[in-house]
Amino acid sequence: MTKFEELGLSEELLKGVRELGFDEAFPIQEAVIPVLLTGRDVVGQAHTGSGKTAAFALSMLQEIQPKKGIQGLIMAPTRELAMQITDEIKKFGKHARIRVATVYGGQGMGLQLDALERGVEIVVATPGRLIDHLKRGSIELRDVTHIVLDEADTMLDMGFIDDIQFILDLAPEDRVMSLFSATMPTEILRLSEEYLKNPKQFLLDADDLSGEGIDQSYLVIKDRDKFKYLIDFVKPIKGQSIVFCSTKYRTRDVAKFLHQEKFNAVAIEGDMSQHRREQSMGKFRSGKADILVATDVASRGIDVPRVELVINYDVPNQELAYFHRIGRTARAGAKGQAITFVSYSSVGDWNLIKRQIKVPLKDLNQEMGIEISIPDPLKRQTPSRRYGGQSRSNYSRGGYGRTDRGRDSRDDRGGRKRYADKGSRNSYGGRSRW
Repeated sequence: MTKFEELGLSEELLKGVRELGFDEAFPIQEAVIPVLLTGRDVVGQAHTGSGKTAAFALSMLQEIQPKKGIQGLIMAPTRELAMQITDEIKKFGKHARIRVATVYGGQGMGLQLDALERGVEIVVATPGRLIDHLKRGSIELRDVTHIVLDEADTMLDMGFIDDIQFILDLAPEDRVMSLFSATMPTEILRLSEEYLKNPKQFLLDADDLSGEGIDQSYLVIKDRDKFKYLIDFVKPIKGQSIVFCSTKYRTRDVAKFLHQEKFNAVAIEGDMSQHRREQSMGKFRSGKADILVATDVASRGIDVPRVELVINYDVPNQELAYFHRIGRTARAGAKGQAITFVSYSSVGDWNLIKRQIKVPLKDLNQEMGIEISIPDPLKRQTPSRRYGGQSRSNYSRGGYGRTDRGRDSRDDRGGRKRYADKGSRNSYGGRSRW
């Protein structure tokens, strides 16, 4: 592997890299940094945990001058990811005297205005709040020379594509631009063709959705039994764990249950205030909390090296969401474990995800000797007085206990609200299951 000293970085940046314990560059860093330093645009396809933040952050820090106004702009889909990027830039640029501000919805405008008035060279922003600042004149793009779009496919899913185009149309044409995305849907390719000039493409790990380095397993159980097995799996973990749930209601229930069982757990979900979300993430990142219970709002915004176990309490409704979730463990080449709880009503969704997993997958039902009996959805059940004598199967009601996906019209990832009628397409392009 190539050492960072061979990539043309300044001694100030190399000092920060060494203090973080890094010596050799990851493949995407080795590929991208020299190209960006030559002033050529880049399109990078790489999955979470591949080191792309350092790739664009170090390149930007190398070229930006102190006290020359806002020269770097990084757009990210969620506030959690924006804050994470800011933290990494500050660590890498510790000795470079470059100041960074983060602007995102949910935080008071006054705090962000104060930071901007003190003078910054790099802004990390979510698109909506950035537009608010542009319209009131608190951020100007005339001196911007470097632009990054991170997690572009997620911004597309969240409905930010028009906002991104609005922002890019205001930026100077003479700039170095990079776009990073785990997938390359048509709309993202069109965006890159319109706004990037002759970009160098790096499709690293484009076909690898295996979750290599993660010990992956699954357990098919009744929905009402998930609490019991959750305790069994998190109790022996010495490091930290993340439990992913499909809805904010489920997240609250699981966090409450863990508290009752005397576990030190915190939660993150879409209806929480920004202050409470930051409090929860602060406790988890500092190690004061052992378990984080979250919706997919956190699946791309957490970089905590101590996460040993990820539990999918509910099966995600899209294959890529699964890999982004489990990517919270085994960070930077470490080992990790991921366990998926599959309720009877979610077996079909899980089978679709299993086809994408290219590494050995453990069937915990066989290892633990747990028998399963999935109800036949076509088999008529005994009429129930509760439903006025009408036959209704457990399968059609979503399995046992609360269903994996309660009706939840709010987009927990922080984007615009989406409503799905029965049979409509959801924001991931799949069939709605409400």
